[in-house]
Amino acid sequence: MRIHSFPPVIDGRARVLIAGTAPSVKSLEHRQFYGHPQNFFWRVIYGLFDAGAPDPIYENRLDFLREHKLAVWDVIESCVREGSLDVNIKEEIPNRFPELFADYPQLRCIGFNGAKAYDTFRKYYGKHERFRDVALIKLPSTSPIPTKHMRNLEDRIEAWRVIMPFISE
Repeated sequence: MRIHSFPPVIDGRARVLIAGTAPSVKSLEHRQFYGHPQNFFWRVIYGLFDAGAPDPIYENRLDFLREHKLAVWDVIESCVREGSLDVNIKEEIPNRFPELFADYPQLRCIGFNGAKAYDTFRKYYGKHERFRDVALIKLPSTSPIPTKHMRNLEDRIEAWRVIMPFISE
């Protein structure tokens, strides 16, 4: 079954684009970026700004992103995938990042939510001149699955702080 990503959440204030791979099954069900309640994404974003627990209302979360100069999108526009694991992604078609960056030239950084998002972007746009002056940062995934270096929410928040200088530019 082919799945499709959502339109980007972005406005003219955005300085950092957070790029995931493709929506999970739960995200597609809820029609929300990072719609699975166990994913750390929203807690990481709110934690970067010491803002407490994420707002339970999705539209308010999106407003929080925009107010803090963040945007969110997926690297993959569509793909074939069984389940939600990135390892199962096949036949991917990338989103049109060059066009997005032409429309939003104030973007200074792409923070990739995990290695698959980073690697897929590099596969399609790694040598594209549009991104020559854009910081491309591979961030640890906000998946709740612990890794050797990312055991919990606090580890992820600390690792994601690398994007903060781009927000304050």
